[in-house]
Amino acid sequence: MISKKMVKALNEQIGLEGYASYLYLSMASWCDKEGMEGCAQFMHRQSEEERMHMLKIFHYLSEVDAHALAPAIKQPPHEFESVRSMFEQVYKHEQKVTASINKLVKLSYEENDFTTMEFLQWYVEEQREEEALMRTILDKIKLIGDGPSSLYYIDQEIEKINAKAAEAEAGGEA
Repeated sequence: MISKKMVKALNEQIGLEGYASYLYLSMASWCDKEGMEGCAQFMHRQSEEERMHMLKIFHYLSEVDAHALAPAIKQPPHEFESVRSMFEQVYKHEQKVTASINKLVKLSYEENDFTTMEFLQWYVEEQREEEALMRTILDKIKLIGDGPSSLYYIDQEIEKINAKAAEAEAGGEA
């Protein structure tokens, strides 16, 4: 049986994942406005992925006879200084999500909730992958530079990364 403390913590995670989905959707819109189609497609895919993460927890709570709560989600920022600063924000947000997942794993251990601990292992691996991906993108931006003439090349690189990730998902690898 899942504890009330664990249910509360998982519902808070639902809110964090929901916010990430909205944040990345907002970033996709900004990228569209700035003419960066590759970055926009990438952020749209990231937004959908975060929504799936949210729903996965939502459904898990139902499976364990708990009450999942639809979160109230605050308005994310909709203007960004640059592509580089936008991806730096994404990386920081992913680190925040990782820290939150780690707290959930710790709580599941403390609560002797091994079912939830097992469920959370997927998120532990997913967060490692997300952080690595964002570091790779930031490394590419640093190599290319983020001046006006570099934006085209950044957009092309992000488009390639997005296509590769979408292909992996289609093949069941992601």
